[in-house]
Amino acid sequence: MRNLKLLKSLRSSELQGPGSPQCLAVRADTGSLLVASHYSITEYDPRTGQVLSEASLTAEGFLPEDGSGVVVGLQDLAELESACLATAGGDVVLFNLNTCQLECVGSVDSGLTAMSWSPDEELVVLSTGQETIIMMTKDFEPITEVGIHQDDFGEGKFITVGWGKKETQFHGSEGKQAAQRKIQEVQPAAAWDDRRPRVTWRGDGQLFAVSAICLQTEARKVRVFNREGVLQATSEPINGLEQALCWKPSGSLIASTQRHPNKHSVVFMEKNGLLHGDFTLPFSKDQAKVKDLLWNTDSSVLALWLEDMTAGEDKKVNTYIQLWMVGNYHWYLKQSLDFGRDPQKAPVCVFWDPERPLRLHVVTCGWTSITYDWGLTTERSPGPDATDNASVAVIDGDKILVTTFRQCVVPPPMCSFELQLKSPVNQVTFLCRPQRTNQLAALTSDGQISVYNQEAPDSGEQADKTANGFRAMSRPLVLQKTFRVVLLQQEPLALRQLLWLDDELFVGVSSSLLPTSSTLLMLHPARDGDDALTVSSEMEVDGVVVSMVHCSQTGTVALQLEDGQIRKLLWDCPEPSVDGWRDSRGCSISFPVPCVQTALCSISGEECLLGLTDRSHLYAGDTELASNISSFAVCDDFLLITTHSHTCRCLQLSALSVKGLQAALASDGAQNDETLRRVERGSRIVTVVPQDTRVILQMPRGNLETVHHRALLLAQLRKWLDSLRFRDAFECMRKLRINLNFLYDHNPKVFLENTETFVTQLNSINHINLFLTELKEEDTTSSMYPRPEGSPVQTQPVSGQKKVDVVCDALRNTMESMSPNKFLLSILTAHVKKTVPELEIALQKVHELRVNPPEAPGAVSAEEALKYLLFLVNVNDLYEHSLGTYDFDLVLMVAEKSQKDPKEYLPFLNMLKSLQPNYQRYTIDKHLKRYRKALHHLSKCGEEHFPEALQLVKEQKLYSEALRLYGADSVHYKALSCAYAQHLVEQQQAEQAGLLLWRCGEPASALQAFAGSSSWRNAICVAQQMPLPPDQLALLARDLAEKLTEQRRYSEAALLLDQYAKDCEEAILALITGAVWEEALRLIYMHSRQDITETNLKPALLEAVSTQTTFLEAQVVTFKRHKTRLAVVREQKEKARLDMLDEDGPDCPDAELYSEASSVMTGSKYSHSNSRISSRSSKNRRKAERKKLSLKEGSPMEDRALMHALGEIMTTVDKMREEVHSLLKALVLFQFDKQAEKLQLAYEEALQLLEAAAPEVWPEGLQNNQAPLTGPNSTANSITASFQQQQRPTASQQAADVPTPPKMRNAIKWKLTVLT
Repeated sequence: MRNLKLLKSLRSSELQGPGSPQCLAVRADTGSLLVASHYSITEYDPRTGQVLSEASLTAEGFLPEDGSGVVVGLQDLAELESACLATAGGDVVLFNLNTCQLECVGSVDSGLTAMSWSPDEELVVLSTGQETIIMMTKDFEPITEVGIHQDDFGEGKFITVGWGKKETQFHGSEGKQAAQRKIQEVQPAAAWDDRRPRVTWRGDGQLFAVSAICLQTEARKVRVFNREGVLQATSEPINGLEQALCWKPSGSLIASTQRHPNKHSVVFMEKNGLLHGDFTLPFSKDQAKVKDLLWNTDSSVLALWLEDMTAGEDKKVNTYIQLWMVGNYHWYLKQSLDFGRDPQKAPVCVFWDPERPLRLHVVTCGWTSITYDWGLTTERSPGPDATDNASVAVIDGDKILVTTFRQCVVPPPMCSFELQLKSPVNQVTFLCRPQRTNQLAALTSDGQISVYNQEAPDSGEQADKTANGFRAMSRPLVLQKTFRVVLLQQEPLALRQLLWLDDELFVGVSSSLLPTSSTLLMLHPARDGDDALTVSSEMEVDGVVVSMVHCSQTGTVALQLEDGQIRKLLWDCPEPSVDGWRDSRGCSISFPVPCVQTALCSISGEECLLGLTDRSHLYAGDTELASNISSFAVCDDFLLITTHSHTCRCLQLSALSVKGLQAALASDGAQNDETLRRVERGSRIVTVVPQDTRVILQMPRGNLETVHHRALLLAQLRKWLDSLRFRDAFECMRKLRINLNFLYDHNPKVFLENTETFVTQLNSINHINLFLTELKEEDTTSSMYPRPEGSPVQTQPVSGQKKVDVVCDALRNTMESMSPNKFLLSILTAHVKKTVPELEIALQKVHELRVNPPEAPGAVSAEEALKYLLFLVNVNDLYEHSLGTYDFDLVLMVAEKSQKDPKEYLPFLNMLKSLQPNYQRYTIDKHLKRYRKALHHLSKCGEEHFPEALQLVKEQKLYSEALRLYGADSVHYKALSCAYAQHLVEQQQAEQAGLLLWRCGEPASALQAFAGSSSWRNAICVAQQMPLPPDQLALLARDLAEKLTEQRRYSEAALLLDQYAKDCEEAILALITGAVWEEALRLIYMHSRQDITETNLKPALLEAVSTQTTFLEAQVVTFKRHKTRLAVVREQKEKARLDMLDEDGPDCPDAELYSEASSVMTGSKYSHSNSRISSRSSKNRRKAERKKLSLKEGSPMEDRALMHALGEIMTTVDKMREEVHSLLKALVLFQFDKQAEKLQLAYEEALQLLEAAAPEVWPEGLQNNQAPLTGPNSTANSITASFQQQQRPTASQQAADVPTPPKMRNAIKWKLTVLT
């Protein structure tokens, strides 16, 4: 839906010469024009008006001096720095652009009728007067010569497989009569046809087409040849085919013109010669003739050079050029250049620029050169408020196709309404005044401006429109007035960049007398009431204005010059003027390169001009924002862009600075980023509906797509919710599938304060139910729809409660206070939707309805409420909950609505009704597996049901609940305690079982339980309470002491043996065995058994010294061995890591594994992966971790295993402090000083060794991984990879945590001073 807009035009009249121009070419490297006339060839620079080089063709004899010669072709050869031209006399001449010398490189006696070079300038095709084609190389060496007219179809001849007849084939809309229609004879070519062949190449240079007059039929026929000059295809007979011929550079179609009996068309042919589409020219049958067709280099625009067939009264004909574009299979006439009837102003050469696709060069018969630079633009209404219809105007010849996207989205070439004008339209502009931006003005090719506005709707007319059941979505604009523009220059497109600023104020740009400046014209209606627009103010601008844009909010008008400079037009003052564009600091701002699309916006409160270049670079003033932008639009406070990576970004300008925009456009977008969305490949923004959520995109083929961009949508929803417009927000969210939790999450406090407003606005049971059923605990503003940066975070108003419960309770209370009958279904939904569904309450409300039906009209009945409840809850669950209310009427009501068979539930209900109330409730609770409630009810059923209760307690293990239900002095309590104790014994909790048995009066069983659990103190107490005879008490003490000895509880065993078994010797021996030296000495002297000192104590001391010394030596040796191996492993891994980094190893999360465990690099047979570990139990996982930390050399985690082993050694040795201290005191007491000194020295050396080695084993910073590698031995790869590894968690840290160094208990005093 884009139009062609004239950016600038360059008119130059300095070039003059005898005769008139015949051929035109453009030098791609310099942009200068090559013009060949009847007498000479000239290189001319239209920007400076200088003739760069010139040579006479008559002086060298290539053309006759009388001016009758004809140049049939001209081509710039950039590689040779020459121009090649061909004359009708048969000469092929090279014009050296540096030396201005002419050289004849070949001649054909029969003359030449056409010359065409291939796009790669490797081949040249010449058509001769003998109707042949000569193909030559760029060095003018002949390749082949073939006749144009060949009887064969060509190599691409169609193959007939032999089935079917023409009479039986499908003929489409022509009907069956097409099979009997005779083929019409082809009419000869028109009389005005110059009968010269036309040659055109395909864009890739592999094929070329020749249009020539057939010798038999005298009609034109097109033949397609390949690069070797071999005929490929011949066109079907086409009646009325004309001379114009041009192959589309993209290679798909060959364009020509055809005159039908009732119309004049541009037709397209495929490379096989068959017709493939056409479009009709806006002329009658014999009104105009097409002199030539020209595709631009990117195949987007087709130029038609036309001339009237009949001369006017002054014997002169009108000449014009039309520019056509296609979209969605419809051809639009975008521009019409009317050159009038003056022969001197008529074009004689038309040529598209080879470098700039939208630059057109025209040379007139009077030697005037005009260069037009076009741009593609979308004409959209500029209003920022809801009164703007988001109108887009598309030029289509003498019609304007207007689509109002606020009311409806109509795919082109259709539209909301058409505006018919008398002449072709060249430019459209919308009124820039707020509230009236739907009005538009059109500048036509005859220099008139037509103004259209909206009329107030007429009630009668509106009624007529809706009487037949249809409603008009948008009212067409009505022509208000037509102005005639009075300008000095009477030439095509003398006025460009038209802006409609005010009701009676237009601003336009015209070319100045100097090619490097422009004139701004302020146009007002004439004061005499005439319909003419006169120039009220004229301003010269030093530079060529290529764009002019207006901002509706601020009224600013910005100009852009062809070199990128930005100017500001001060138009709303008595003396309009043009000033430079400056930022807030007073610095002059300009674009680095000129932009083809501009727009004004406000970024962080500062007005800024955005510009998009033809190379997809987006600028904000002199700052480049992005380099892959295909289109952009500014709407409200948002900038919307589409990129070549097929995304659409929507950024809030007020919340971002220019640097923030750069960063946002450079990022790929985080998860749930509302500013980014994917779009179809090649999408462009057509318009954005103001104060709405719709963005209109157009696909490359031309069809439209409407998207609701998440950023626009959420911004609009936030506005609605802040202004308490809950209904608008709800409808929008429901339609666009936005999670309804956002209604509450946006501002919980405001929502809870306005629940009545919410319910009143929605006023729909279904809508309220939909909102309630979508409630979740998730905060959508922190997950799905993150808040914009800088916006305050809303906290939950009720702390400690769940969101769903808070909302359900608030809405339920509101609805119950407003109208409980009307909102009954929603109230039931609020009960059911809570975190713990309140089904019993909901069922009770339904039951109340059944008992007391409401009398209000339209109130919900119990049947409807129950039916709705069954929709929300599974019928079986609802039946179970109704049964749990013990209300059989309610149960029957639910059961009747379910699919249950009455034969199933009626006997069960009848059986329940026959039971005693408590036992009835017990039976129901047991059926519902509510065993705690069942036990509670069963406990009230009497003595006869206690065995059943005891069985229930045992089955469901409800011992604690059962004990609370019976008195401590009851028989039932004792029975339950015994059962509970038996259960605890089975669960290996015999001590607790003994406590239960002891307190309920079962000492024998309690003693057995205490003895079994080694709870010797409780056992002794129970035994003495019973009381137990002394001999049995001693026996019990010995049994308990034996168990304690097995558990290495020697002190407690000695106490039992001494005090209760009365065996002091066994007690002393137990203490010696447990190395409790001081307590053993106490008992020895207490019982006067000094003999045991010599027989048992001293030998035990010496044996303990030997054992401890040997153990310490073994631990030290193991520690040193592990420490040495750890240093070797670390050295190997560091070397492996350096090698991996220097070779730029695998860039993956496991790359750091090389620095932690070099098994892969060193060829270890151990693997890191163990996918089954995740499914193991915690015990098995710990076992797997221990297995992974193997001390075997070469294992993946050997360094971690070594560190773990070293830590265990340090912990073990450190724990010996108390034991060594006690042993040293006993040795000194019995004068074993040498042994004591040796032990103390060995232990001290071991501790010093461990403490000194700790920093080496656990170096500082090990937990934070290695530092980045830098230094003289590092490479770029190693440093880069090292920094990358720092930024991600290492695989080894994920596999096994780094062991922490154990803490030594240096505060404990263990040494004896007497031994130092």
